[in-house]
Amino acid sequence: MSLAVRRVTPEPVPPHAQQHMVRMRDGVQLATDVYGADPGNAAPTVLARLPYDKNSRYVFFDKIAERFTAHGYVVVVQDVRGKFRSQGQTLGWTGEVDDGFDTLEWITRQPWSNGIVGMFGDSYYGFTQWSAVSSQHPALRAIVPRVTCTNNGPGIASYDTGSGPQPLWLEGTSYQAQVWTDNDTYEFDVDHSRRPLLAAYEEAFAAIGKRSAGFDLIVGGIPLAPYNGPHPYDARPVPVLHCVGWFDNLGIAHMRDYTELARRPGWAAMQYLIADTIDHENYFLDDAPVAPDADHLADDAALERMIDFYTGPAVEFFDVFLKGTAQPESLPRVRWKLGHVGWRTASTWPLPEATATELYLAQPAAATGTAPGGELAPGPAGASESAEWRYDPDDLVPSAAADTFMQLRDHVDERSTVDRDDVLVFTGPVSDTPLDLAGPVHAVLHVESTAPTFDIFVRLLDLAPDGTARLIVRGCAQADGPGETEIALGHTGYRVRPGHRLALMIAGSDFPNHLPNSGSLENPWLTTAPKASLQKLRTGSAHPSRLRLTVLPESGEQPLSGGDPR
Repeated sequence: MSLAVRRVTPEPVPPHAQQHMVRMRDGVQLATDVYGADPGNAAPTVLARLPYDKNSRYVFFDKIAERFTAHGYVVVVQDVRGKFRSQGQTLGWTGEVDDGFDTLEWITRQPWSNGIVGMFGDSYYGFTQWSAVSSQHPALRAIVPRVTCTNNGPGIASYDTGSGPQPLWLEGTSYQAQVWTDNDTYEFDVDHSRRPLLAAYEEAFAAIGKRSAGFDLIVGGIPLAPYNGPHPYDARPVPVLHCVGWFDNLGIAHMRDYTELARRPGWAAMQYLIADTIDHENYFLDDAPVAPDADHLADDAALERMIDFYTGPAVEFFDVFLKGTAQPESLPRVRWKLGHVGWRTASTWPLPEATATELYLAQPAAATGTAPGGELAPGPAGASESAEWRYDPDDLVPSAAADTFMQLRDHVDERSTVDRDDVLVFTGPVSDTPLDLAGPVHAVLHVESTAPTFDIFVRLLDLAPDGTARLIVRGCAQADGPGETEIALGHTGYRVRPGHRLALMIAGSDFPNHLPNSGSLENPWLTTAPKASLQKLRTGSAHPSRLRLTVLPESGEQPLSGGDPR
């Protein structure tokens, strides 16, 4: 039976948008919608450049445009090169610097433009904002990148987390195969149990009748430089409103952008942060698991509510930096949500009152059993101890979510995974007072393996009194030998409530989110017989494996009235 593939083609241009074919410097024309233009009243423009069909319900730009035009902005939305109605080669992360510059130049020459432009949007259309920054066009005055990052490889199969080499992110590879094959998008289910795994994708390309050049770059390990101008960090600074999700699968990389720019001269004074308890698709911790009437990807009323939240901070930001109707001092530098509590403000992030706390992995002999397993102790044990866990390619540890772009939609109970005998689990004591996490989280582990290369996946979980275990943060690393490995789990704002406890889980696989390790030097894409291996975690004063948290004192800050960042 052949693989079922659904082809997604462009939706109609809304009647209140005017589509133009905008010529780039090489003659390629990009399909570009304009909303709210009045040639007799030149105004600032909000631009978005994306690969997901500018007219689809998925990006809902007809509704977003209503919010911006109501505040006096022209809205311009463009299909990037090679996608949907636009011409050119289909290969993501190429050409966006020049195309961004040329689009900005076209906007400034229109009678409805006053020559001032801001950019807005999520994920890839956050990346196109950073590409426009790299182009250094003088019309670009502010950006609002949401759930995104500057440093992607060929697609989003990998990104810079600061933890060194990473296991390959299969979700990012599937994204390349489905989105970046040609102008349209192709929906199909990949059978990740196939061996070799590459054959499952080849079946899809055979059914489509063409293949994704970006996918081939990933499988071939061929790097692709995303900028043909300066890296955005080294470009002319512009005001940035970083919109980060604590549960976003790009959250680690996005916070690296924010923290790096916040300490760079020129950039530091123009960095603003809104960090919410959302995932990549804008589902909220407060709603998780999400009921059907709160699912904005399916329910129109839920979508309308979400768009008000989604656009409100950007309108406020652009009113300052595009219109000048308010002063920069009117905007809090940092607005962040403490999970299960509410919104707070600060002058900097990490917070000056937050402190680093280390919990050491103890009693490892108990860590292979069910929760509570080993202990998260305030200090390392004097004697060296160890625990082993197996990597079995025929019985892989399941991922925290089938689709981490929508981590909070289901917000699954991971207790059955925690209790597997091929993972290690360490838990802290049950707290009788709130424990507020606010800042970066790292795991520092001393691990060795019987395999020449192996993966380490770490999840920090909230273990509730009823035994359910739900994700707070996660991270991973690939190792090629014994030693200390530091794994970034990202930043968070999260309250561990009284009666709950922290649980740290360590595993050798994360399937199907990540490509299973071959357990040998064989290419994991091509192996038909991956090898099992045994990993050993060492603890104690000589090998201080530990969890590094950033916590608030009990007093903390007070929630904002109204609990909303707009």
